Formats: sequence, C-alpha cells, structure tokens
Amino acid sequence: MTDLSKYRNIGIFAHVDAGKTTTSERILKLTGKIHKTGEVHDGAATTDFMEQEQERGITIQSAATSCFWKDYRMNIIDTPGHVDFTIEVYRSLKVLDGGIGVFCGSGGVEPQSETNWRYANESEVSRIIFVNKLDRTGADFYKVVQQIIDVLGATPLVMVLPIGIEDNFVGAVDLLTRKAWIWNDANDPLNYEITEPPADMADQIEEWREKLVETAVEQDDDIMEKYLEGEEPSIEELKACIRKGTINLSFFPTYCGSAFKNKCVQMVLDAVVDYLPDPTEVKPQPEVDLEGNETGGMAIVDPDKPLRALAFKIMDDRFGALTFIRIYSGKMEKGTTVLNTFTGKTERIGRIVEMHADERIELESAQAGDIIAAIGMKNVQTGHTLCDQNDPATLEPMVFPDPVISIAIAPKDKAASEKLGIALGKMIKEDPSFRIETDEDSGETLMKGMGELHLDIKVDILKRTHGIEVEVGSPQVAYRETVTKRIEDSYTHKKQSGGSGQYGKIDYIIEPGEAGSGFVFESTVTGGNVPKEFWPAIEGGFKKSMDRGVLAGYPCLDFKVNLFDGAFHAVDSSAIAFEIAAMAAYRQTMPKAGPQLMEPIMKVDVFTPEDHVGDVIGDLNRRRGMIKSQEAAATGVRIKAEAPLSEMFGYIGSLRTMTSGRGQFSMEFLNYAPCPKNVAEEVIEEAKKREEEKNK
Repeated sequence: MTDLSKYRNIGIFAHVDAGKTTTSERILKLTGKIHKTGEVHDGAATTDFMEQEQERGITIQSAATSCFWKDYRMNIIDTPGHVDFTIEVYRSLKVLDGGIGVFCGSGGVEPQSETNWRYANESEVSRIIFVNKLDRTGADFYKVVQQIIDVLGATPLVMVLPIGIEDNFVGAVDLLTRKAWIWNDANDPLNYEITEPPADMADQIEEWREKLVETAVEQDDDIMEKYLEGEEPSIEELKACIRKGTINLSFFPTYCGSAFKNKCVQMVLDAVVDYLPDPTEVKPQPEVDLEGNETGGMAIVDPDKPLRALAFKIMDDRFGALTFIRIYSGKMEKGTTVLNTFTGKTERIGRIVEMHADERIELESAQAGDIIAAIGMKNVQTGHTLCDQNDPATLEPMVFPDPVISIAIAPKDKAASEKLGIALGKMIKEDPSFRIETDEDSGETLMKGMGELHLDIKVDILKRTHGIEVEVGSPQVAYRETVTKRIEDSYTHKKQSGGSGQYGKIDYIIEPGEAGSGFVFESTVTGGNVPKEFWPAIEGGFKKSMDRGVLAGYPCLDFKVNLFDGAFHAVDSSAIAFEIAAMAAYRQTMPKAGPQLMEPIMKVDVFTPEDHVGDVIGDLNRRRGMIKSQEAAATGVRIKAEAPLSEMFGYIGSLRTMTSGRGQFSMEFLNYAPCPKNVAEEVIEEAKKREEEKNK
C-alpha cells in the first residue's frame, strides 16, 4: 500500500522562454532520473521529445515524468508556454495538485504567465514561485516580486533572498534558517555549501524574515498569539503555517535561482515536498451525473473507494495510442474492464505504464493519486471519466474553447489522401482545441485551431510524424453573425398531401441577446395554443438553423427567441411540422432583424525594444488595433492592445522586421465585436463568390 502523503503531482508552467523545461531537466538530474542534462537550446531536453519542439526550442505537448526526492514521489508535467497551446496547460492543471510557476528574472511577469496564472486560479491549484534566470543581464528579483503583486494580484511569500545578481549571482539565503546556500561551480548542482550569509545582508535578511513570519503566523491563531507576545515560533511551526497557507492559496512561497547554472533548484524541490499538497489534501473532484448535474458526491482520494479516473491527454506515438489518466479514487488493474461514462461503453485496460517523457515502465496496477498512461484504449478522449462499471459517476468534464482560425488543406496525391483521414483522427483525439470540418459543397477539408502557430505545427506533424504532404490554403477567420433589432413575427407551416397533413403556426419575437449568451430560447405561450410537447421541436428548429447566418453563411450567435403564441391542429400537428416551421421562421425573420457580421477580436501583447515603440504602435493602429496600455520593462516596452484577428495574419514577420528580430508577441481570443461596414461588405462579397463557385 503506497503512502499517499509521500506523493506530489505537480506541473511546471510559465511564459515562453522563462525556463520551464530547463528547470524540469535540472529536477530530473538532481533526482537521479537522468545522468546527462539535455539543454533546450541544443534541442536535447528530455521532456521536449517531439522534433518540432527540439527545432523551435519551445514545448508543445505537456510531457509527464516521475522521479523521487528524499523518499517523496513526484509526478511532474512540463507544460508549454506558447499561447496557442494553453489548452495543454489548462488540461494539465485540471489534474495536478500543485504547481511551480516559473518567472524570468529579467522578463518578469509576461503575457502567457498571466493566462496560466488565471487558469491555475480557476483550477484552485496551490503553487510555489521560482524566479529563474537571475544570472541574466537585467535580472531583478525584487522587481519581479513586485510585479507578481501588481500584475497578478497575488501574494508572494519571499522565502529566500539572492546573493549577488547577474554575473555575480552565487546562491541564496534561506530566510527560515538564516543560512546561505552558495554554489562554487556552475556545472555541478551538488557542489554547494551552506554557510553564514554575507555580513552586509544582515539588515535585509531580518527585514524580509520578519515579513515572512508575520504573514505565515496568520494561519494559526495560537502561534500568532505567542508571536504577538514576543515568542519566536520554531521552524517546524513556521513550516506548518506556510504549508497551510500555500494549500489554501493565501500566499505563494517564492524562491529564486538559475536553473541553467544549476543554482538553487534543490531549494525548490524541498519546497515542493514541504509546502505543496499531497493528493489527499486537495479539494476532492465533484461528481456529476450523466446529465452534468452535480450529485453532491465527491471523488475522495482513497484506494479503497470505487474507481474514478480522468483521461486528460491522448498521445499517439510509435507504440500506439497512449491515454494519460489521473486516478482520483480506487485502483486500476491490468486486464480489468472499466466504464467510460461519456460513451456509455466499457473499455478493457490492456497495459498500464508509468511515463518518463517518451520512455515507459510497465506496471501491474495503479491507485488513487497516480498519474499513469494506458495503452490501447479505443474510444477514450480528453475529459472522459473512467469508473467502476458497478458504481458509475462522472467527474466534472473539461471545457475547451472554440477555434478562431481555419485553413483549407488538400493532400498532394492519392496515397496521401487515404492516410490523411486516419492521421487527422489521431490528431483530433490528442488535441481537443483542434477541429476538422469538411465543406459539404466544395469537399474542402478545413483545419481549425487557436492561432497561426498552432495550425503551422499541425501541418508539420502531418508531414513528419505521418509522412503526409499537404497543400495549405490561406488562413480563414471564423466570423460570426448576430442581430441588432427586435422583430415580432409569425409563420405558418401548412402542407396537405393525401392522408394526414402537416400544420404548425408560431408567433415569436427574435431579439439581440447579451454578449456571449449564445442562443437563448424561451416560451411564454399560455392556454395550450402550442402544446408543451412541441416546444423542444421549435427550439431544435431554430438551433439547427443558427449554424448558417443570412449575411455570409457564418454561424449566428447572441440572439434570443421568445415563442409567445401560435396554433396547432389536433390531427395534422406534429413535432416535425413545428420544427420545419421554426426553420422557415428563422430564414424569414433574420434578414429583417438587422443582421450584423461579427469578427473575432484578439488580446495582443507585444514586447518591443524601446527605440521601436513608435513603429510598433503605428503598425498596430494600421491593423485597426486599439492600444490599451504601455509599460516599461527592464529591456524594452510591453504594449497591450486589442486587434481583429483578420488583420493579424503574418504579424510575427512584420514585428521581427520592425524590431530587428528582437520583438515578441502573443495573442489570445478576447471576444466577438461588430465588423466595420467596409470589412463586412468585403467578407459578404467573398462569401457570395464562394457560393457561386460551388453552384457552377
């Protein structure tokens, strides 16, 4: 029986280039999991095992690995930092108990760190903070601590102070013990000594230690009372308070170091053991029934309870499909059968493996608290719950954002077209934010995703992993349509053809809804003019129609339909008659309700050296961007703006040209906003042309 108090399921997340993967590599080296450290810039990092990751020096897929530190077992997930792959971070956070947020000592709190921090807040994940790269020019630990307060609205609990900075960075002072950890050799993480701190830091150490103690003792009334009476709490008491505050998200223990130079990573590992929760200390996952309503039950982490497990990632590699699973309660054994509550079908557990990046170790069984991978599961997708077939329950499913950009792809030859369908099927299973649609009329295959880089990588995976060459069309924006006027209307569907006919009359109001409300249907019919059993059919008719707007054929959103009256025939009325009436009513009324084209607006975060700020702002204005703020950072300026996606294609190329290759940017979907008239006219014209081509 494994002792769950010795388990830590943790994730490492941060902005691109803050050093997440390098930190993971150092942790694996220190815990004896690997003997030679791989470097990201050499394309040799253990957890970056995809060719695309090694070439671009970024993490795309979250990789899972396990290791041991001081008898504690750590399941670590290294997540991507790039905004197009936040879905990977989001789904990893859903199954983790704790996290390490890595921030760059010179870059500070960058755009992606904000998004990831927000996700971690939503998932209520306890975190410790590691301010990395303190050996870099422009690094400033105290400035980053202040940014964490200002930008993230979080409370960092400073646990260590850096000794030296930039080239002179040698280690850190542990504020609890008042001891200095000093490294003598950048290449050997074990070559350090624990000594007395530099004399000139004495006042600073006392000042920060007092802040640390005052914040920590607030977690325990008895210890706080003693402290106010002048009694110094013991280190054990302080650690217990810090652990409690970390788990309930009151504050985040903050460390510093340089993962690349092998300094201070041990302190972070000790903090994971000391302050992050084990699987039993985390708020249990709520169980829901098959309709998605909470049952009040909880998946309590206990190997003796019925099985509850969540598939959080599907990965296809040379050995077949791997399903990554977090087990919340119960046991999972090789050869047993489990129920997938999403499909209602049972699945046999073939082989269970423990992952170390892309190596695997066979297991006979796994239990509550484990993160494992199962091989050969047929119909399981991300977010599906696997449970005991005699005691079913569903864990809260994951919600994924809709794609905002699409490209048309076509196989280059017949052999490729046969393989394409299978390859795309595997890729959809792996990444829920990636969708495929076939245009019924033109037969085009459309790939939809979260950004240009996202789709670029997908085309690359098709080519390398699956050996399929495809031709790629230009990117298409996912426009939407909505209405701007309230229209009261009526429609009667009558059809008589020998025997019983079809009859359904509806009186209804179509009006604009709240932004983000989607489609809302309500019925205020009284007196049985339209019997209740037909209401779902009427709602269904409108729902089916809303996929095609009246302006340019884009899906319609944010409108409300109120059915207030109508009529039925005792013999001729049926659900189908009312559904047809609703579909015809949609086509009749939408053109009168002031239809409007909506375009996706992106939240853009640009980093540029100071001497190029004017050019970058001018360029964003030309792209119909709205500048929201400008902040001076250590090595340049951060500009936050909102801009329409249609104007942002190829932006990275322009930005690099303007800033001599030093600019960076990230963007994520913000909302839909009305299209300016001239743009809308162009889009509608384009849609008409496409329609004419199809009809030829």
